[in-house]
Amino acid sequence: MRQSQLFGKTLREAPKDEVAVNAKLLERGGFIYKTMAGVYDYLPLGLKVLEKIRAIVREEMNSVGGQELLLTSLQPKERWEKTGRWEELGREPMYQFKDHSGREVGLAMTHEEALAEIALRSIQSYKDLPLYVYQFQNKFRDELRAKSGLIRGREFLMKDMYSFHRDEKDLDRFYRIVDGAYKKIFKRCDLDAYVAEASGGAFTKEFTHEYQVFSEAGEDIIFYCSKCRYAQNREISSMKEGDACPKCKEMVKSAKSIEVGNIFKLGTKYSIPMGLLYSDEKGVKKPVVMGSYGIGLGRLMATVVEIHSNGLGIMWPESTAPFKVHLIVLDGGKKAPPSKAGRASPTAVGGEKFYKILLAKGVEVLYDDRDDKSAGEKFADADLIGAPWRAVVSEKTIAARGIEVKKRSEKEGKIISEKELLKRVI
Repeated sequence: MRQSQLFGKTLREAPKDEVAVNAKLLERGGFIYKTMAGVYDYLPLGLKVLEKIRAIVREEMNSVGGQELLLTSLQPKERWEKTGRWEELGREPMYQFKDHSGREVGLAMTHEEALAEIALRSIQSYKDLPLYVYQFQNKFRDELRAKSGLIRGREFLMKDMYSFHRDEKDLDRFYRIVDGAYKKIFKRCDLDAYVAEASGGAFTKEFTHEYQVFSEAGEDIIFYCSKCRYAQNREISSMKEGDACPKCKEMVKSAKSIEVGNIFKLGTKYSIPMGLLYSDEKGVKKPVVMGSYGIGLGRLMATVVEIHSNGLGIMWPESTAPFKVHLIVLDGGKKAPPSKAGRASPTAVGGEKFYKILLAKGVEVLYDDRDDKSAGEKFADADLIGAPWRAVVSEKTIAARGIEVKKRSEKEGKIISEKELLKRVI
């Protein structure tokens, strides 16, 4: 991608109405645009990151047998009344209104009721179980505390998976499998997540499990053991800092954290009121046991920025970076000068040529070909956008028969050969 053609420009100053690091850097870097509090548009750079995260999550959900589908955001009141949640969630945070015909409808903030109803057509017998389905879909929640950038929004993209089982034993089995998949997802995003016990809130009366990443931008506080990694959300915990861990007796600590995912054992809370039953081997009707598993993709993106950034900008892990290489051309560096024989030197590569070489090798590259920006402005933008590798082509590098390369995490670059650089980035 040529940066001169990129939709979404960088900003020198952070938006005055933003406090969170992720909001400041993502807006300054041209990744997102704030429409209003808690509502953000994803520009090309931001969408590329979001799609990288979606691909990671999709791979892991497919690996555990999930089938992808897509449900509607617009939901009828009657569906939610069956479980008693229309009134409960109407107080906060579900958007509810009347359409032009006078019918009461809502924007789904979750899809337990919807999937339980739809599953009536697919689940009749024990032979139809277990079943796992998931989606990526925009959720709407009328958050009173819409803040912290993408960490807490009123419209956001979420992966929600729902599982259907014949009994609690089978749910427990799959619950552990999803736990393993979630740990892989967060590790692939270069995040260290603690699994914390938490309240089920409006979803279930049982304890649930949250995946929490330490950060001062977090809205939760967890008590945790760094030795055995046992953790609880403060909202349900009887522990306090300095206590002995109930699992290994190590001293308990506390930390602010961001919840990047959660898993719930729903049991029969939704299947019974929705009439979702199956026949066992003897023909006896029994309620289907359900589980629910969620990850907010925008929140995950924001957490990566909160953890992987510094005073200059974002430092994307390669797995989530919009581009692997940020190629910068400085004055005189677009084309290598011809050799004495009248042809370009075979060992001196100009920016235009190297850009095409990277594309041909399948390397994702953002090429800063802008003629109206100084070297300092280009370097500042590269640090802000945060691609893992920065490559610079200039008169200096051409004369040295190489390309200057620097990792985003490093302070100084060095000139190496084109061949050596390709080895590092492919």
